[in-house]
Amino acid sequence: MATKKCTVTLPEGLAEEILAEVGPGGLSTYVTRFVERRREQDRLGELVAWIQKEYGPLTEEEQAASAAELRDIERWFEERGL
Repeated sequence: MATKKCTVTLPEGLAEEILAEVGPGGLSTYVTRFVERRREQDRLGELVAWIQKEYGPLTEEEQAASAAELRDIERWFEERGL
């Protein structure tokens, strides 16, 4: 994968806190993973907005069912130590 060097400004305390956790060479990877995750969330938000525009918002019952399914999935992973 090609990369491009960018300058990112962080509050000093935050940068030091992250560096303490990831070490001197880990800040770039940490920031990259965060930005990738945020981009995924943005795209999911765009998808949800499109689906709601096309099909309308979820009902309370559908939201409750979705939340229950998510809890079941999380429990499944926790039980397996994943």
